[in-house]
Amino acid sequence: MTSVDASVMVARMQAVGAELSSLGPALEQAAPSGEFASVLANANAVLTAAADPSAPAAGAATAASSSGAALTPSSTLLGLTDPGAAATGTAGTGTAVSGASVVADAEQYLGVPYQWGGTSPTTGFDCSGLVQHVYADLGISVPRTSQEQATVGTPVDSVADAQPGDLVFFEPGASGPGHVGIYIGNGQMIDAPHTGTDVQIQSVGQPSAIRRILPDASGSGPSVSGLPSAIPASLGVPAALVPVFESASAQSGVPASLLAAVAKQESGYDPGAVSSAGAEGLMQLMPSTASGLGVDAFDPAQAVHGAAQLLGGYLQQYNGSVPLALAAYNAGPGAVARYGGVPPYAQTTAYVNNIVGMLGVSS
Repeated sequence: MTSVDASVMVARMQAVGAELSSLGPALEQAAPSGEFASVLANANAVLTAAADPSAPAAGAATAASSSGAALTPSSTLLGLTDPGAAATGTAGTGTAVSGASVVADAEQYLGVPYQWGGTSPTTGFDCSGLVQHVYADLGISVPRTSQEQATVGTPVDSVADAQPGDLVFFEPGASGPGHVGIYIGNGQMIDAPHTGTDVQIQSVGQPSAIRRILPDASGSGPSVSGLPSAIPASLGVPAALVPVFESASAQSGVPASLLAAVAKQESGYDPGAVSSAGAEGLMQLMPSTASGLGVDAFDPAQAVHGAAQLLGGYLQQYNGSVPLALAAYNAGPGAVARYGGVPPYAQTTAYVNNIVGMLGVSS
């Protein structure tokens, strides 16, 4: 039997404990959108990795945002296989899902009859049922209705900016759009139009909204090198915390401006904050994370230095991409790997956009 170092086992058990403690709140958060599959897949990946006797480990870190979203440890910090690696791409190939793969999957359902409320190629699809099924084929969970689907991912300004795989919406109403299709490029989409028709390709026309579920093919957003080094006055950082952020920045290389913006988003600079999921302090670290990092979450200086370690590891892992590092801090690196970029969770995209917006850049 393969022996495992005691420190490795401690690190793994900390990860498992943190994952189990956050599972309930994570499922509750997923209830409105029905994204239970991704939450359970992430938990299963953590448990599977922890049980692997061949996986090395170096340290432990798990966190949660103030909203209660679980943060699974990265492989660089925990020493385990990235929880999302096996789930990324199509049929577990390990390749990030592309717009072309979304289009190719949707094309196989051309000719399937329209069926109101339909979610199966056997009995038929309605518009949002087709969208949900196609993305599920590729391991990506999206909500059931067009109204809910219009809240996930990130907005796209116009058809000219649309990429294959984007969702295009029509029939705007008080509760949201009544129709959705999948953009395939060249001004065309695949959709299930209405009763008496089949899944077909047609002109996209002028959609009322466009949402990008997959990461932007043009890149991974602003780099850490483009962030302001000094803390912007607009962040309103309390004077006593300015040297704390600057000291952590000097030691970790993470810009003080980014650390300050994360603190503002997470706790509003409240060192005594506690979330419903049990995340603690200025940077909203889970107790197991603080323990693994050797910091006191309620001590501002220690909390910021601990968060700097986490963010520094993510920035290194994602080649300096600020949106990806923030997404990993909020939703976990497993979710980033699973979706090949910022996960299409409304809470996570808002989290990323809020923070980069505070810093005067866009995601």
